[in-house]
Amino acid sequence: MAIKIVYCLPSLHLVGGMEKVLTIKANYFAEKLGYDVTIVLTDGKDKPPFFKLSDKIKVINLDLNYEDIRKYPFILRFFPYSIKQLLFRKRLTELLMSIRPHITISMLRREINFLTKIKDGSIKIGEMQFNKTNYRDLNTKGESFGFKALLAKLWMNQLIHYLKKVDKFVVLSREDFEKWSELDNVTVIYNPIEKFPDRYSECDKKNIIAAGRFVNQKGFDLLLDSWAIVSAKHPDWHLSIYGSGNKTPYLKQITSNGIENSCTLHDALHDLTDVMCESSIFAFSSRFEGFALVLTEAMSCGLPPVAFSCPCGPKDLITDNLDGVLVTPENVAEFADKLCYLIENEDLRKAMGKRARERARGFTFDEISKEWVSLFETLLEGRPQEN
Repeated sequence: MAIKIVYCLPSLHLVGGMEKVLTIKANYFAEKLGYDVTIVLTDGKDKPPFFKLSDKIKVINLDLNYEDIRKYPFILRFFPYSIKQLLFRKRLTELLMSIRPHITISMLRREINFLTKIKDGSIKIGEMQFNKTNYRDLNTKGESFGFKALLAKLWMNQLIHYLKKVDKFVVLSREDFEKWSELDNVTVIYNPIEKFPDRYSECDKKNIIAAGRFVNQKGFDLLLDSWAIVSAKHPDWHLSIYGSGNKTPYLKQITSNGIENSCTLHDALHDLTDVMCESSIFAFSSRFEGFALVLTEAMSCGLPPVAFSCPCGPKDLITDNLDGVLVTPENVAEFADKLCYLIENEDLRKAMGKRARERARGFTFDEISKEWVSLFETLLEGRPQEN
């Protein structure tokens, strides 16, 4: 009998790391391992998945539309949210009791608040696609006191309470693992890359690439300030940034920095392999991450990364000055200096790119899937199922 897995998350139409990683895993489980996979959504009912999903996967949308709550002022959101939560719990309970999955995986969104109370007989797993420090912080920016800081602390304590009840909690990095000292059910499984490309960069083009959503987290404002320094020294090199979201503030920054001729912003692509293979360096400027999947994708294409050593991900993935370069978080001048260092040392850049590609081999899903299968089999061993 095929293992039945249910994944719970808000939507699949967004261009995000969580959506991409879940699609990669679900496709592999369904296509390669023959698992019976169902994905349960709450939002975006009439919107198709951004990333291609296997026809063997069932998608069920509970049509709750939590995004509607955003139209209310923050202080007035509690009541409509509570109503939707009650409805969510009712619909998900009925669904799981009907499906009777072996394993139910929460991506730590709204279902984590009640998932372990649903007695459908399934193993319950929580999966974190963020890092602890920057999850549920309500943009407090390091504040220790105040209403938002207090609310963020209470919210995190609530999450920890529910995570203690799941059978296993999966995080994405050793760095983040160390931060969950309150829990004894934590394990680390890295995110997989979808494919290991046959093509790779020769690192001989005067192009640098970056990719991610155009939001503050990704630090493209920091990158553009760094690029102003780099471009002044190396005007024959070009920076391309690919991503979704509002480009307007970044276009204004490009103009104010006077780098219009050496920097271009592009829309997001489903597959960055071709443009990565025509580049020579990957610039990773995030303020924080859960894992930094795009970093391993770039490394698999033979690109040496220059990356802020932000929480969490880069320090797990990069051995400094061997298969990439780590930079003090948000240090614009140092980031520019390291980009220039790789630009000016071609032989080093090429050697580092080859080592980066070898490092990335360990992140193919053929390798990562072994850890998931081992986890599933260990949790299911000896547990009677009601299917």
